Order: sequence, then C-alpha cells, then structure tokens
Amino acid sequence: MQPVVELDGLSVDLGGRRILHDLKCALSARTIGLLGPNGAGKSTLINALIGFHAPAVGTARVFGLDIRTEIRRARSMIGYMPENDAFIANMNAVSYVRLMAELSGLPADAALERAHEALFYVGLGEARYRKVGTYSLGMKQLAKLAQAIAHGPKLLILDEPTNGLDPPARQRMIRLIREMRESGGMHIILSSHLLRDVEETCEEVLILKQGKIVHYSNLEEERRANRKFIEMEVLGANGTFASAIESLGCACAATGHNRLKMILSEGIELRDLYRVAAEQNVQIRRLNYRRDSLEDIFLKAMDSDLAGAAPTARQGAANGRL
Repeated sequence: MQPVVELDGLSVDLGGRRILHDLKCALSARTIGLLGPNGAGKSTLINALIGFHAPAVGTARVFGLDIRTEIRRARSMIGYMPENDAFIANMNAVSYVRLMAELSGLPADAALERAHEALFYVGLGEARYRKVGTYSLGMKQLAKLAQAIAHGPKLLILDEPTNGLDPPARQRMIRLIREMRESGGMHIILSSHLLRDVEETCEEVLILKQGKIVHYSNLEEERRANRKFIEMEVLGANGTFASAIESLGCACAATGHNRLKMILSEGIELRDLYRVAAEQNVQIRRLNYRRDSLEDIFLKAMDSDLAGAAPTARQGAANGRL
C-alpha cells in the first residue's frame, strides 16, 4: 500500500534555526493523529507538507508526490483547515467557499456547486448567505471545514479543528470527522493538543517533541494487541485454577489475594476462561482488559530522552511500539 505521507529525512529551518530534525516515517492509515506540546513542530510539518516551508534537508511525499519537485500536484490533492481564521469578513459563506474551491483548481461553476454542497454537509446550509464575519466561533470552524473539503481532496489536514468549541459543537465536529473517515473518500491528518479528539478519531498517531519524532503508534493494532492482556479478580480460586489457565497456553501470575494477571495465547477467547472457572468452581468477580490510554502513551513519549538513540518511527511501526 502506498503511504499517504512519507517523511524521508525531512528537516526544516526557519529563521536560521532548525525546527524539524531528520523526520523519517511512513503513514498509511485513514486517519492520522499528530500530537506534541506547543513548539514541537506540528504546524511546521503541516506547512512543509502543503509547500509553505521548503525542506532544508531530505523531503516528504504525499501520495508518492515529492514536495520538492511536485508540490503543485500534491497541493491539489490536499484540503487544509487552518487553526487561525483566514476569512474575508464581509464575504458570505458561499462566496468564500467558492473562492477557496476555485483557488484549489475547480472551474467557477463547479466551485459554486461544490460550495453549496459543502456548506450543507457541515450544517451551514441555512446560513450560507450570511456574512462570515457574523458567524459564531463554532460556525466559523464549520466554514473552515467546508472550504477545506469543497474541491474533493484526497488528504484533509485539520489543524486544531475543535479549538475553542463548546461540548455540543465539539461533538458535532468529531462526528463529521468520523463520517468523513468512514466514507472512505479521503485520508485525514488531525493535529490537536486534545488527546481525546485523536483517540476518538484516529488509527495512527505520530508524536513530536522538539522537532523530532519520539513516538509512533498504530492505535488499531495496539487496541487489538491490548485485548490479550487480562486482569481478573476471582473468588474461590486455589493453585489449580492458575494451573488450569496455564494449561490453555496462557501466561498467568497471581498479583495478590484472588487477583490474577494473564496473557491470552492465540486462539483463546474469554469464554474459555469462564469454562475453566466453572470447571474449577471459581467465580470471576471482575475482568478487565489492560491497555495504555493515549494519555499514557503521550506522557511516556514526553519523558523520553531525545539525546538517546531512540528508534525511528519506521522501526516503531515494525516493532509495534516505541
């Protein structure tokens, strides 16, 4: 499968200072989360992908198109929703989205048609003739989303799409992102400081710190893998119960009175554990899957030592985690 975005030793300098350092990664998921603290280089990476910042060393490819030599073709495939507002306040939403669609390469008539469609899709159909300057914050965010999707991009880049939104407006934005993901029509890069937004919508996550990659995760693979780790609280167990679990091929260890931890082997399901418990006259009082949350992953990445020889994101993908 061709990567959506491939970073090939990408470094970017701004103001005589190196901001991104030798980024190497191949990302292929339908939705990709981009995380990192303020100043980590997230916005610089986005601006490099859309051609606003030229690479100092290395390059990046979007659907196989090199941003050094084919940036115009790559940019035509990208829709970009910026973090900051960039409206013409006295222009109504239809005119604004039409203008942005034309700048993205659509003919005028097609751009107007797509502007109406995009505004109805995000929920601004009834307000599409109002001046954008009169919109609420939530409506402005939706208008930015409409202009980003009007030309039918293959890659949609969302920079802090829920920034400043109240809970209902945030849920609406998250629902739209999920709908676009499930439609299969485009890939999405979501840059956010809100871990919850990324965890709810993304399949891959890339974490930057001080302009370097400190963690890569395929969240879907991790979620599947984490279902193998079980914590159990039982009643009436003795040494034979743990032995019976181990006879299934599972690793099992007691961690306290009536508490067990185990790793399910391939082909073993939860019903097998309940069957063994019934045979041993053991009651299973509580059973949980053990998994790292995205917050756990993020905090571990922030504690990483950048001076050490950390594996690259490509190596992390091969190993399952950094």
